[in-house]
Amino acid sequence: MITADAVAGTTTAPPDTNQFSAMTSQEFLQILFTELANQDPFAPSDSGALLDQLQSIRSIESDIQMTDKLEALVGQNELASAANLIGTIISGISEQNLRVVGYVSSVSKTLDGTVLNLRDGDRVRMSMLDEIITEDEFFSQEGEGDDQ
Repeated sequence: MITADAVAGTTTAPPDTNQFSAMTSQEFLQILFTELANQDPFAPSDSGALLDQLQSIRSIESDIQMTDKLEALVGQNELASAANLIGTIISGISEQNLRVVGYVSSVSKTLDGTVLNLRDGDRVRMSMLDEIITEDEFFSQEGEGDDQ
């Protein structure tokens, strides 16, 4: 609810009551470490709260490590899947945002993910791949187009 000050002619929005949910885990850890650094370790204000904070730090660190490992595993899986496409004909959207069809000659692992390198020089990210075409299908489609 927005309130208006009739005398001053200003409006104010209520404070956001859920600001912690918008914080990143890195920001949360920074606040916890700042609080712990400014606290007397021999006379903590609340030992239960201190233990809760330490448990929160361990939990967040564990979550971050698990996320990193899962991302690495997904990247390795994507690279292995892409390697299986070497020698096949694919269709997708190139890095120049053009629809391309081509023969996969190699794969590359980049910061943006795995990329299929086509024989004609086009590059297609695995996320932009939309069809894997067998040679029989490809050549039968070419023949259909010639008849019309």
